[in-house]
Amino acid sequence: MGFVSAKDFFASLASDERVFLLIRHAERGHITPDDPDLGAHVGLTDKGRMQALALGKSIPAEGDMCFYSSPVGRCMETARCIGEGHALTDALVEPLDCLGDFFVQNDEEAMKVMRNGFYEGLCAWLENEMAGKPRSGDEAFYPLSDRAEEMLSMMLEKGNARFNVFATHDAWVVPCLVHFCKMHFSPSCWMNYLTGMAVVTDAQKTVHRIVPVTAIDTGWLKF
Repeated sequence: MGFVSAKDFFASLASDERVFLLIRHAERGHITPDDPDLGAHVGLTDKGRMQALALGKSIPAEGDMCFYSSPVGRCMETARCIGEGHALTDALVEPLDCLGDFFVQNDEEAMKVMRNGFYEGLCAWLENEMAGKPRSGDEAFYPLSDRAEEMLSMMLEKGNARFNVFATHDAWVVPCLVHFCKMHFSPSCWMNYLTGMAVVTDAQKTVHRIVPVTAIDTGWLKF
């Protein structure tokens, strides 16, 4: 399954459908491997701001919006820029701590994974989870299936607008794409900025479909 253009996706929606959009932040500045806070202070580039503004413009005008975000600045900024692009001059973005580290079970072990090889560690966890391999010890991350379903439940419970935006990090969007859309990622083929999954429901929040979407030219980053 590949990524669908966000512009095409929003253009295809029926007037009575709701969207819960889980998306990675827009393009950020460079993060060095020895960064003491793993880039928590790194914000969006000018290009990233333009990407988020363009996404906001592609969302239909008919319907209200609400915004939730990882507390990290670049995610908050992404949500605000999406709102600005949608002609919301002062969009209220609610920070959610869980969107900062949703799949982390053990902070110390997760930090080791991030520092010893971010992509390699995440991919190894996801591959083991999809293969059903037994877990042991103090694992860095929660079991994939259970936690991804909790992410979806949280989004459906939180969002009460027609368009509900959840801005977070690739580390927590990729597991959801693996679980819900059966997508495959590797250290050499990762998810791009402003890319994620759109959950489409009816007015009662019954899920109709889950679509991988990207707001830029391609949803893939090749290394």
